[in-house]
Amino acid sequence: MTGQRIPVPRLEGVTREQFMQHFYPQRKPLVLEGIDIGACTSKWTVDYLSQVGGTKEVKIHVATVEQMDFISKNFVYRTLPFDKLVQRAAEEKHEEFFISEDEKYYLRSLGEDPRKDVADIRKQFPLLEGDIKFPNFFKDEQFFSSVFRISSPGLQLWTHYDVMDNFLVQVTGKKRVTLFSPRDAQYLYLSGTKSEVLNIDNPDLVKYPLFSKARRYECTLKAGDILFIPALWFHNVISEEFGVGVNVFWKHLPSECYDKTDTYGNKDPKAASRAAQILDRALKTLAELPEEYRDFYARRMVLYIQDKAYSKNFE
Repeated sequence: MTGQRIPVPRLEGVTREQFMQHFYPQRKPLVLEGIDIGACTSKWTVDYLSQVGGTKEVKIHVATVEQMDFISKNFVYRTLPFDKLVQRAAEEKHEEFFISEDEKYYLRSLGEDPRKDVADIRKQFPLLEGDIKFPNFFKDEQFFSSVFRISSPGLQLWTHYDVMDNFLVQVTGKKRVTLFSPRDAQYLYLSGTKSEVLNIDNPDLVKYPLFSKARRYECTLKAGDILFIPALWFHNVISEEFGVGVNVFWKHLPSECYDKTDTYGNKDPKAASRAAQILDRALKTLAELPEEYRDFYARRMVLYIQDKAYSKNFE
């Protein structure tokens, strides 16, 4: 038995003012319908993308299973010309393949130098730029990245969180997205920013008993839908059909809060990383005590953290 299921609200024709005034402050996922994202929803067919995207080499994930796992890395990285990737990702069976004829492909576009440059569809795929309009719900200077994503049907991305606010713009195809509140992190068996629970629909509750307490926020995205994913909300995405999506990330904290080496938008803010290092040192110091004392003072520290740092504003 898994936890409570909550449908993500869907709203049509929301203006920037309504979004920023009423919905954004709630810090909850929301599907926006009926927003003009340009001609891409009808234009971005397999043929058109192959032709316009050209033969630029892209780095892709290739998996022989549907549930990708970033912790154990059950996939390989390969490169393909963009037009070939689009054609192969749209196929169920492949005549040309790396590992198996039913392997699955996933592109998360990168900057020119992924260690220094963020992904921006307008720079990496300039011929496609005119087809898509980003929702102008945030200021230009807050823009961080726009990530082109292409997925084979059936492919499932691991559950993870990002540290920036994010619009997932579903351009073509259909996705099922399951989200979990930051408050439920304690039930998700985290390794860094990722959850160890791969099969969220049929989890191993012997191995992950607390997962059944996590509340699931669920939605299906169709062409033209935009999902607002607030920072720190965990999300798990299944591509139900071949499709193209674009994530637009923006900085909602002052720029200096973010790690300058972060090109993906998923490194913890600098203050959080410093706090984790300090906590690590505190735990090493506690380890000098005998077990009985270590247990007693560790529990007192947890209570102190709850008292001083937990928000009183969450439900």
